[in-house]
Amino acid sequence: MNASTENQPSGSLDSLKWGLAILLLAGAVVGNYIYAEQSVLLRAVGVVIAVIVAGLVAGQTEKGRTAINFAKEARTETRKVVWPTRQEAVQTTMIVLAATFIMSLVMWGLDSILFELVGFITGLKV
Repeated sequence: MNASTENQPSGSLDSLKWGLAILLLAGAVVGNYIYAEQSVLLRAVGVVIAVIVAGLVAGQTEKGRTAINFAKEARTETRKVVWPTRQEAVQTTMIVLAATFIMSLVMWGLDSILFELVGFITGLKV
């Protein structure tokens, strides 16, 4: 283990933050049911605000910061990917469809042969 993982501060404050985030989310669900007679737009806005605040609170924890950092790194790596052109994507799709069709014919043929073979051995015909 490296030094950064061995010298972690106590997670009591993080636990409190996670508890608050969970309470906010639970409050959004309960509030949505309690105020069922209110406009759907108002309830949706309230739920969205509660989810955003819960996300901000969770983002202040150690695991939250790690998750945010991971998402940023994943976005950076995604930008480095060389995506196929439309022509390459269509050609690859056609190859996959052709291979699937050929394999389905092979499996159908094997199934028919085995069906006839078992029928010949057992003397049963369907």
